[in-house]
Amino acid sequence: MGGFLDKPKTAKHNDEGEGNKLLFGVSSMQGWRSEMEDAYYARAGLGDALPDWSFFAVFDGHAGCKVSEHCAKHLLESIISTEEFIGGDHVKGIRTGFLRIDEVMRELPEFTRESEKCGGTTAVCAFVGLTQVYIANCGDSRAVLCRQGVPVFATQDHKPILPEEKERIYNAGGSVMIKRVNGTLAVSRALGDYDFKNVKEKGQCEQLVSPEPEIFCQSRQDSDEFLVLACDGIWDVMSNEDVCSFIHSRMRVTSNLVSIANQVVDTCLHKGSRDNMSIIIIAFPGAPKPTEEAIEAEHRLEKQIEKITRDEIESSKITDYVDLLKCLQNRDDIEGLPPGGGLQSKYHVIERTFKQEFPDRPCEGNGISYFIPF
Repeated sequence: MGGFLDKPKTAKHNDEGEGNKLLFGVSSMQGWRSEMEDAYYARAGLGDALPDWSFFAVFDGHAGCKVSEHCAKHLLESIISTEEFIGGDHVKGIRTGFLRIDEVMRELPEFTRESEKCGGTTAVCAFVGLTQVYIANCGDSRAVLCRQGVPVFATQDHKPILPEEKERIYNAGGSVMIKRVNGTLAVSRALGDYDFKNVKEKGQCEQLVSPEPEIFCQSRQDSDEFLVLACDGIWDVMSNEDVCSFIHSRMRVTSNLVSIANQVVDTCLHKGSRDNMSIIIIAFPGAPKPTEEAIEAEHRLEKQIEKITRDEIESSKITDYVDLLKCLQNRDDIEGLPPGGGLQSKYHVIERTFKQEFPDRPCEGNGISYFIPF
């Protein structure tokens, strides 16, 4: 939902922190969308009441940012204040917290004004404890857990075409057209979206769009490397395997998680993502550490790309940045590109080299350089 800009907004909002032997880095970018509708929450250590727990969440709003921003501020409290969570039944507490915040928002003045459309948000969150990780998903934002550079767990996106989701939608009197609820909404579970939750004879979780999360419990292992929470602006253009292998390789080069998160977002922009993009990377003690060998290999790769870029400019008489990218995409002699990221993850090297050769020429053509279709 929402319109697009003539040129993407590439400024990033970053956050980082550490606690409970965890490190995290956040990157969030508006991109091509006319409005920033994503929100997030990240906190390592939840204070005196829950000192051994950490909480992370990504919210991908649609039809406005009000619901995503509200949930980013209040979902954690909605969950940890439940009797079930306090009593140690964390799965039931998380479920109750999701359903409760959806009911509470429905009655708030800012969500009930007839002059304004409420909109909604997906939500993916993780409670990380000393021995377990609880992951909850509602919508098509996604959590992926990585060990040894590969995904070992991922949430399932809640799309209307899934048999269980489609059955609920039909039972509530709705339809699935062009893979959307009633032909309009691309997710079948979300917080907010009260226009899709008005079937009086159906329960809260039986509506066209359900606020009920799927909840998973993963036992922590020494081989856990990192957990990724991200909106579909990331997953639209990179697979679970791509993201895991890319982040794993970047951790061999730098320990700066914000830098790595920014690289993921930039790479997705160059791969063609047209959505808002937000990602949280949570690193466990078993995450890869930088090595001199990997750092030196990265340096050689960037020098190689610089040389190939200059050679291409000279041999092909190129003076246009977009033409340069098209030519370089056809090269098969660039060795050692980051797995999952490919050449798009090194566009900054190409751009830097082009600017050195042509200081006065633009590195874009109405934004087309961000995605070159072949």
